[in-house]
Amino acid sequence: MTYAALRPGLDADAAGIIALIGACWAEYPGCVMDMDRENAELRALATHYADKGGALWVSEDNSVIVGMAAAAPLDGDVWEIGKVYVAAGHRGTGLALSLMATAETHARVAGASEIKLWSDTRFERAHRFYEKLGYVRAGPIRVLDDLSNSLEYAFAKPVSGVVVRRLDAAGASAAVRPLAEILRACVDAGASVSFLPPLPLDAACGFYRRAASAVASGARVLLAGWVDGVLAGTASLDLDTPQNQPHRAEVQKLLVHPEARRNGLARALMAALEDEARAEGRTLLNLDTRAADAAEPLYRSLGYHEAGRIPRYARNADGTLCDTVLFWKELAA
Repeated sequence: MTYAALRPGLDADAAGIIALIGACWAEYPGCVMDMDRENAELRALATHYADKGGALWVSEDNSVIVGMAAAAPLDGDVWEIGKVYVAAGHRGTGLALSLMATAETHARVAGASEIKLWSDTRFERAHRFYEKLGYVRAGPIRVLDDLSNSLEYAFAKPVSGVVVRRLDAAGASAAVRPLAEILRACVDAGASVSFLPPLPLDAACGFYRRAASAVASGARVLLAGWVDGVLAGTASLDLDTPQNQPHRAEVQKLLVHPEARRNGLARALMAALEDEARAEGRTLLNLDTRAADAAEPLYRSLGYHEAGRIPRYARNADGTLCDTVLFWKELAA
């Protein structure tokens, strides 16, 4: 299947844009288009986005508009992507990726450090697509009070440099699949993090579903890290310590995708974990790692002290046994 290259959208595209959005909405019961009261901007959408300082793109197949996306500044260096629609017959062709890449690149060049978007809670296929691109749920559900009784999720991601953020329960739930993919990649690359390769995706997703549940209960801090808009790393802090150890927390699952290493993300994740530990009133951190692993010198350079070693503690992928090094660090107030 082929489609035309993306081009700037025009007000003259109104009929095609309205037809595309109408067809996409028709896939979901209760989604209503009311041109006069709620969707009048579609009659001149290019002007609508130009007036906001943004841009609109469309793609055609035999002179029929089959894809579209728009981007505009929202607040300071935060931009918003919207009106992302692809005709049913053109999904899975790479058109949606091309539209999003074009909109994101435009926003970055214009100085965006973060991109946000909104998606109807009914559009589950779109949610999976955005999550695959590194977006996570951010903030409360938006109530539009429109004829469609729309409720919308907010999604966001930083798009410039190395950025680490704490995920709330909604964000952790939305990030299950991308974090699971990072875990699988690290395990396949030889990381010793309680799993052996090949790690089934279901098992990796199960781990992060449990982590999301712990985030919701307040028993875990879960961080996500991006490198130039790509969700590439994660780390967590286990707060579920015994009653007589309320000052302690355990660092777990520091992971950076093999393709994103040597960008400072691991250090950024550890620094953020320590900040979160202080915010939670924790003054002592502990962790363990396989002896001679790449993480061992990192922890030492960050001021973690070796407490001892447990010989033959875990099994490697080749069946050999390896030692584990225990570390601790006291945090300054």
